Amino acid sequence: MGRRLVPLTLDNLRDLPERCRSCVFWELDPVSGEAAVKEGIAALEKESWISAVLLDWGSCGRVVYVDDVPVGFVLYAPPAYVPRSAAFPTSPVSPDAVQLITGFIMPGYQGQGLGRVMVQTVAKDLLRRGFKAIEAFGDARWKEPACVLPADHLLAVGFKTVRQHPTHPRMRLELRTTVSWKEDVEMALDRLLGAVQKEPALRPL
Repeated sequence: MGRRLVPLTLDNLRDLPERCRSCVFWELDPVSGEAAVKEGIAALEKESWISAVLLDWGSCGRVVYVDDVPVGFVLYAPPAYVPRSAAFPTSPVSPDAVQLITGFIMPGYQGQGLGRVMVQTVAKDLLRRGFKAIEAFGDARWKEPACVLPADHLLAVGFKTVRQHPTHPRMRLELRTTVSWKEDVEMALDRLLGAVQKEPALRPL
C-alpha cells in the first residue's frame, strides 16, 4: 500500500470530499459564511481563501493518497486567517501556534494510523517554518464527521488540553516533542533493520 501526503493547492482541491470543497465554516465569519451558502458561492469562497493563504503565508494543507486514491486531508493556518476561531469560547489560539483547522479520513481508511501521520507531517512543516506548536479546538461531544475535530482524536495523536471546556476545549501539541518522537522511532527502526541486514549471508551450496 503506497501512501503519499501532498501539499494542498488549487490543482488538487478537487480531491477533497465534495462537501468539504464548499464548506466555509472556518474560512469565513459566521455571518459571511451563512451568506455565502445562501448565495451559492461557498465553493468559490473556499477556493479564494486557499489561494489567498497560499500567496500570503504558504502551504496550508495536505492531501493524503493511498495507491493514488485521495483518502483524506488536513487544513492548518495561523488563526488570523481563520475568522471562525474567534467565535469559540476557548479562543484565542496562542500567538506561537498555528491552528489545526480540520481534517478528515475516508471511513474505509480510518484506524490505519493515517491521522497520526498527517499530524506528524504538519508538525515537520511548521517546525521548519519556525513555529513552536499546533493548537486546535476539539469537539468533546463529537458524534459524526463535522468541521470541528473530535477531542478524543486530538488526544490520541498527542494533543493536550490547555483550556478546558465542556464542549470545545482548546488543545495544544508541542511540535518538537512530536517530531523528536517520530525521529526516535525511525532511528530505532533503522538500527533494527541495519542489524538484520548485517546478518552474514548463507553461502550457496
